[in-house]
Amino acid sequence: MSRFAPGVTPLSGLITLQRQRYSDSRGFLSRLFCAEDMRAFGWPGPVAQINHTFTAARGAVRGLHFQQPPHAEYKLVSCLKGEIFDVAVDLRRGSPTFLQWHAERLSADNLRALLIPAGFAHGFQTLSAECELLYLHSAPYAAHAEGGLAATDPRLAIPWPLAITERSARDDSFLLLTPDFVGIEL
Repeated sequence: MSRFAPGVTPLSGLITLQRQRYSDSRGFLSRLFCAEDMRAFGWPGPVAQINHTFTAARGAVRGLHFQQPPHAEYKLVSCLKGEIFDVAVDLRRGSPTFLQWHAERLSADNLRALLIPAGFAHGFQTLSAECELLYLHSAPYAAHAEGGLAATDPRLAIPWPLAITERSARDDSFLLLTPDFVGIEL
């Protein structure tokens, strides 16, 4: 029996996971990852890397990042503090939902996570100050395979909930999609 309640999204393979909270007089336990459950949801193997991010300012945007094959990765994103608008963009060549995106509000309170398959770009906007996220990756980071999309690309038309207060210089350098962009071949 799964310890996560999966939710479908309009993008094939992109899954929301509702974690369960088990509470008693001491506090609570919430399972963030279970290999058996994640395999059933498409996770390809062991966790290769775990990242913890902190973003201080409300309205900041990180992303949209992805890894080129053969370093394409699954990501499991959970918000441990604060609230974010979490976005995944389908970049899979030939996908019926190519360049479509889906967003979920993830927060420390709602215990929701987003399972993002290989071939997707990912980014988020902080909806509160002092947000902390935990990312589990199915492949280690490979700098030479990194790619990114401009978060404000009109072709994607993502309606960020807040005015963007800050982005990194790296994220600002991502170019707009060109008409000849055909996606990622997995």
